Amino acid sequence: MSDFLLPDIGEGIVECEVVEWRVAEGDHIEEDQPIVEVMTDKALVEITAPETGVVTKLYVAQGQIAKVHAPLYAYRVEGENQAASEAEESAASEKPNEREAELPTAKGTADAGLIYDKVPASPAVRRLVREHSLQLTEIAGSGKDGRVLKEDVLTHLDQASQATIPSSQAANKRQAEDSAPRVEPLRGIRAVMAKRMVEAASTIPHFHYGEEIDVTALLALRERLKPLAEAQGERLTLMPFFMKAMALAVAKEPIVNAQLNAAGNELLYYPQCNIGMAVDSKAGLMVPNVKNVERLTLLEIAREVGRLTTLAREGRVDQADLKGGTISISNIGALGGTYAAPIINAPEAAIVAIGKTQWLPRFDEQGAVQRRAIMTITWAGDHRFIDGGTIARFCNTWKGFLEAPDSMLLHLA
Repeated sequence: MSDFLLPDIGEGIVECEVVEWRVAEGDHIEEDQPIVEVMTDKALVEITAPETGVVTKLYVAQGQIAKVHAPLYAYRVEGENQAASEAEESAASEKPNEREAELPTAKGTADAGLIYDKVPASPAVRRLVREHSLQLTEIAGSGKDGRVLKEDVLTHLDQASQATIPSSQAANKRQAEDSAPRVEPLRGIRAVMAKRMVEAASTIPHFHYGEEIDVTALLALRERLKPLAEAQGERLTLMPFFMKAMALAVAKEPIVNAQLNAAGNELLYYPQCNIGMAVDSKAGLMVPNVKNVERLTLLEIAREVGRLTTLAREGRVDQADLKGGTISISNIGALGGTYAAPIINAPEAAIVAIGKTQWLPRFDEQGAVQRRAIMTITWAGDHRFIDGGTIARFCNTWKGFLEAPDSMLLHLA
């Protein structure tokens, strides 16, 4: 027997939630076969088998918390104790008197014992069945090849006890259960999000700044470039333009890309612009970031945006992709929102919430009304070292690149 200890699966992570077991006790496993999925406070991690063998025990139930370096499951290496196991099963099947006691039948014939032996179950499960005067053939096995597990016996007993409750009591119980709220523990990424948002909102004085951006020219440019990007196998959204324009604006207002140290007495200016993007994943809000946006082409940014979005929605973003962000974008408009007041993704200094784009009437320079694509945005800045003038100048620069996207060509390396 060998215990598989939960390994270190991320810096600073000491526990995780068991999301799904891919195997059951008694299952044969192959080396590198997926065994279990666990959720850390950052991502969903798949753990595989270290070697070929048979699972003998699952120490942590699905939905429960597993500790790093603690046993996660036990397994028997293939071939190990095989003879002893076969001898035990053989001895159990060669005791006719005990077998008859385990399976009382109306006919009391030897055929009943043969039927019993066809139902796979461990000696411990057989003993539990005998103690409750049950028959293995009455219990639906959920294990491999219909193997009856201990949980199957307990479920069968619970169902039988429910059937004996008077109908009026059962109805009252069902009504109480239907009216009770569903309880779901706050774990994994959602638990971390709750903690970090409270810390950010309570420790960072937020300064919000709203603006409208005319993205009519930007939409037209994207339509012209989309076929070229698709020919390279990439999907070109507006996000790469937002990021590239932001990196160019940071070059003129580097303080927006800076961070305050823990002591609150020094500013850290980062030479790289690592732009995070909030993704609404099935595991909760995740903010992976595209590294070194200032050095990447639009096509390279689009490739990274696509990769990170796919991984985030599956809850499988690498730790490296979640670390090192310097400024963030929350594209709430993708879900239909027009305005938002975002919370800074500490220790970053600023975040922008992008609202949906609407076609609205606007006056041109000659006073004529035109149909324009207007996008609303709201910035949040760390008011400990970013003031209104700074965020306004930064936003105006960013807005200028987005409203006249061709102008970005003058600043590309």
